[in-house]
Amino acid sequence: MDIKLKLVYVFMDLLLPLMLGYFFRRRQYLSEKNCDKLIVVNILVISTALSILSFWALPLKWELIWLPFFGILLSIIPGTAAYFASKHKYTNCLEKGSYLASAILSNSGTLGGLCAYIIFGEAAFAYTQIVGLAQNLVLFLFCFPMAQYYRQQSCSGIEKQKITFASMFLNRNQLPVVGLIIGIILCVSGVPRPAFFGAVFDPLVHIAAWTALIPAGYSINFSGMKEYYSSTFDLVPIKLVITPIIGYLLAREVFNDQALLGTILILASVPTGINAIVTARLYGLNLHVSGAAFVLTTAVFLVLVYPILFFWITTSSLVH
Repeated sequence: MDIKLKLVYVFMDLLLPLMLGYFFRRRQYLSEKNCDKLIVVNILVISTALSILSFWALPLKWELIWLPFFGILLSIIPGTAAYFASKHKYTNCLEKGSYLASAILSNSGTLGGLCAYIIFGEAAFAYTQIVGLAQNLVLFLFCFPMAQYYRQQSCSGIEKQKITFASMFLNRNQLPVVGLIIGIILCVSGVPRPAFFGAVFDPLVHIAAWTALIPAGYSINFSGMKEYYSSTFDLVPIKLVITPIIGYLLAREVFNDQALLGTILILASVPTGINAIVTARLYGLNLHVSGAAFVLTTAVFLVLVYPILFFWITTSSLVH
């Protein structure tokens, strides 16, 4: 892929849908209901199709067994740093819980997948799905219970919300995981993927980015977030400097594949994910904290971090 075309993708698939989502909210061109429908289409249809297609053609190798471990590690590193940073920062449990969720959860699935795909191609997108699967486990098994804990700590006598195994794992939002399993089965079985599916993969990646980032831009509320920019600013070095340095140094000891190593570096550098806002909304935490973290880290990533990674990777031996 030509470098100029890659730069066009950065704007068209990352910045433009975020700006449009925000514009649609300001102008009331998109309702809350239709925004939710867009998220459902992204998860149930597009993400599931991409999971099947990417894993169907994935060259399976032993190195890949380390990817789920790195998916969890890339949540532990910023989460641990943020935990110590938050000890004397927030006295309000709703703010603290939202801050920690913003540190732990990263935009590896949508933003990381697209950024890796732009540089390394289809295989890198599949790598990000494996990492994203592990980070979904962190979301369900750690962040949701943590959010519930901080919500309960904030109010005495609050009615506890019952969370069952079925409600966490046996719901329609897990359909992309089913797609992943189908893709692996087809790959291991030696079923060749038709050329037609290779042709539709690229358009689907761009559609996935738009259907995920328009709702993200729609959720931005600058007026409520402005008082939290200063308190969440330390997530910039935590998520965009400390985590990628540690993650990359550890990855160099495990991976030899340069595309795989470059993908890990990108995923270690991505900003706060939209799931932090979803978690805050679901459990009644402070939405403005997670919103401020999302906007601030995403802006720094798109304006500074990703351009540096893009030019460094494309001019080094990490990409051929």
